Amino acid sequence: MSRRATARPGTAADGGPALFRLVRFWSRRWINRTSADLPEELRHAQHVQVVEAVAATVEQRAEATITTVAHQLGLDHSGASRMVRDATAAGFLSRAESEHDRRRTSLALTAEGERLLAGARDWQRQVFAELTADWDELDRQRFAGYLRRLSGELEL
Repeated sequence: MSRRATARPGTAADGGPALFRLVRFWSRRWINRTSADLPEELRHAQHVQVVEAVAATVEQRAEATITTVAHQLGLDHSGASRMVRDATAAGFLSRAESEHDRRRTSLALTAEGERLLAGARDWQRQVFAELTADWDELDRQRFAGYLRRLSGELEL
């Protein structure tokens, strides 16, 4: 995101506080829902985060490594390394020597990781549908488009 825009309080573009209310709301609900409403494998939020980070990197046609996972999740290398180790031990990732740099380890989703990713994305779509159930279809489509645009511009 190269341009720097600011919004004044009370203007139509003043979405910052609302955005952070949503972030706080969902960060709390994710923990609560993962402990109760989700299938067993989706209860492990860290595994889902790592699997999504690897998938996002691969979708961008790049090699998934611990460094790219750290970047995707906003973590330091050691934190990402622990999460990758745990997701690998749980059977969601495989590790192999990088074809580009022998000092690196390339990461890939296993079949179990693909299932975890599909389940997580199904749940995310369900939550979006529930949150916007009373919205006009055009508003839902616009909002979904704006969310995709924002995450794309942030390279998430």
